[in-house]
Amino acid sequence: MGLEKIRTLKTARKTFRGVSRSRGSRIETAPKNCPLGIPLSDTLEAPFPYFGGKSKVAAEVWRRFGDVRSYVEPFFGSGAVLLGRPRPFHGVETVNDKDALLCNFWRAVQADPAAVAHHADWPVNECDLHARHLWLVEHKEDITDRLILDPEWFDAKAAGWWVWGFSAWIGTGWCTGNGSWGRDENHFKKVGAKQGIKRQIPHIGGPGRGILRSDVRDESALNHYFNELALRLRDVRVCSGDWSRVVGDSVTFGTGVCAVFLDPPYDTGTMDYGSGGMGDGIAAQVRDWAVKLGARDDMRIALCGYDEHDSLLREGWVPYRWKAKGGYGNQNKKGYENASKEVIWFSPHCIKPEDSVFDLFGES
Repeated sequence: MGLEKIRTLKTARKTFRGVSRSRGSRIETAPKNCPLGIPLSDTLEAPFPYFGGKSKVAAEVWRRFGDVRSYVEPFFGSGAVLLGRPRPFHGVETVNDKDALLCNFWRAVQADPAAVAHHADWPVNECDLHARHLWLVEHKEDITDRLILDPEWFDAKAAGWWVWGFSAWIGTGWCTGNGSWGRDENHFKKVGAKQGIKRQIPHIGGPGRGILRSDVRDESALNHYFNELALRLRDVRVCSGDWSRVVGDSVTFGTGVCAVFLDPPYDTGTMDYGSGGMGDGIAAQVRDWAVKLGARDDMRIALCGYDEHDSLLREGWVPYRWKAKGGYGNQNKKGYENASKEVIWFSPHCIKPEDSVFDLFGES
């Protein structure tokens, strides 16, 4: 490498260390491996097409929440609502999800976005989808243990493969281990119900989804996007476990006006945090907690569901009805019906659409 190029790189590093963006009371500084001069978006798209994701209504949610001092998302999933939060803002953010592979993805993106981008940069290939899916399911328990045992550990390859596969997957069941196809010595064959992975065609309709969409289809664009994600998530506190652990007093209203976005597995659904599966009564537990805390004037809560939360009307909650996106998950009669049944219930102290702009900042 020539002397002039070395000088240029040194100058770039010095210049880049000064690149920052104000975010409320904090300063966002780009990750050390982030490209020089990266433009920072006010909001970001979710990196993968999450079943039941709320990207379509994120703007409405923040219109009702306003500029709160604490934000908590116990069922994080694709993070569409957090990523759709307008910036700059003040305060802290806490998220949680039960799925360890999802948590590994977010941890890896925060720590080494370039490595995640490298492993996620791959064309849609059905054989690779099955091979990587099987590898992830077989290593999921070990990844879970290592994430818990070491707060700095992450697997960038697993994170890249996971988000790539999620973007190529159709419907639910990604990395749940509930399929019937698996490894039998050197053969890929049926091994029994809920003992392997589901064998199906990858998503090949349209221009692609998630990180496989056309505008981020090369490693350079993925690097750019994952660096933006890393910068956005730098101060987000990420937990992996039961939802109730992140909604205590100290996490919520202990720091001022707090917003909590609750998107639990529906009573009649196929989600279980990020993992797939039925709700198992979680929605009712979440609703009971929300009713108690929703009466506080320093709490703004949004609870998602179908019609299982209609009793909230008696508590002064306001329903917002919307239609979910279509796609492979909704290409049957039941799917279309459910897409039209979506409701977000806002607690009494959320901002009403007709309220003044001053209420957006918790000033009544």
